[in-house]
Amino acid sequence: MSKLLYIKASPRDARSHSHKTASAFIEEYRRHNPNDEVETIDLFSENLPEFDNFAAESKYAIMHGQQKTAEQIKKWTQIEKVIERFKSADKYLFSVPMWNFSIPYKLKHYIDIICQPSYTFAVTDAGYKGLAGGKPLCLILARGGNYEKDSPIAFQWRYLEFIFGFMGFTEIKTIVCQPTLGDKEIVDKAQKSAIEAAKTISADF
Repeated sequence: MSKLLYIKASPRDARSHSHKTASAFIEEYRRHNPNDEVETIDLFSENLPEFDNFAAESKYAIMHGQQKTAEQIKKWTQIEKVIERFKSADKYLFSVPMWNFSIPYKLKHYIDIICQPSYTFAVTDAGYKGLAGGKPLCLILARGGNYEKDSPIAFQWRYLEFIFGFMGFTEIKTIVCQPTLGDKEIVDKAQKSAIEAAKTISADF
């Protein structure tokens, strides 16, 4: 039995194009994998620990092999719990709307917590090495307008593929739902196309 971790990065439910596509993905996934566990992290409901001064100092203590204070250890334990929950999964699904050409701040907060030295990446003499890879990851991205992947103003897609690639993920599939603003017929067609892609990918995920 495998665990699929679904990370929802939109505060909207039924009105969220990314979440609607992810729901279709999960429904089809469960049909093909009835014994698998599906766990959801709703980032806008999750009480994530603040990555404050103590957390930052603890991070650099790890990177430089220094001892951590009792207060830093207490703070870092909260960070570790989030990382361990993330790493406990066998497969990953993210639903992400594009906010201001990038990603929602709650998702950036989550990434800043889980992307840590010795946990999801290592610092070696040859450079950085991802430690969280070898597992499939699917990104469902909703975007109000039509953008190419390498658009100089739409950072959402490029950043997410980069940061998860940095952590070692090589099996990254991406589903784009766009445009989500404008003529209803065009928007509905984009949503339908994204849902069809999600069902196809989830069947072999």
